[in-house]
Formats: sequence, structure tokens, C-alpha cells
Amino acid sequence: MEMGKLIRAFVLVVLCVGMLTERSTASFKDCYTKCFIFCMIEPTQTLCSCTTHCLKDCIFQEIQNDASEDSDNLGFCKLGCAFSMCSSFSTKRTPNGEKVDGCVGSCSNKCVKSYSSSP
Repeated sequence: MEMGKLIRAFVLVVLCVGMLTERSTASFKDCYTKCFIFCMIEPTQTLCSCTTHCLKDCIFQEIQNDASEDSDNLGFCKLGCAFSMCSSFSTKRTPNGEKVDGCVGSCSNKCVKSYSSSP
């Protein structure tokens, strides 16, 4: 039992260090997978709360790295799309980061505004 706690603590430390060092350059898939695994380790977290938390954090991190004038609006649109279209891919044991990444990527196409100047 003591060895199990030690291994669990070690995994938490490795995940924390990894998340902190790669936070700014991580892809959405990496961000989501790490966040989800770390979240599911906590005994009080549910599948739904981890999915919601990680989608929010990783989408807004991605948008923040691509700071543009309408990035907040794009982030909220992507978040809404991701909640409705992509949240069902993760299970308690498998984050399915690649599937979620592809789905969230398709949300980008749905949320892009086209600007045209009126003459």
C-alpha cells in the first residue's frame, strides 16, 4: 500500500513538472491529455468535470498563444463547439487526446469569421 502511494506521488510530480515546462509550447492534444490524466487522478473529480475543465483550459491557452483582436470571441465559440461536439470522446481511462484534438480543430473552421470591407 505504501509503495502505491509513493508511485502515485511520483506520477503527480512528473505530470506537474511536465505541464509547467511545456505549458506555453504544448499542442492542444498534449495539453488536453496531460490535463485530463492529472485531473482524473484526483479522487473527487468526475469524467464530466475533467473534460470541461481541460477543454476550457487548453482551448483558451491555444487562443492566448495566437493573440489577435477577436481571439476571445473565437475562444468562446470553439469552447461551445467543443463542449457539444467533442466532450464524449474521453473516457475515465482514456483521454483520447488525438480524437478530441481533431474534433476541436474542426470547431476552428466553424468559428472563423470572414471579414469583408463594405465599399
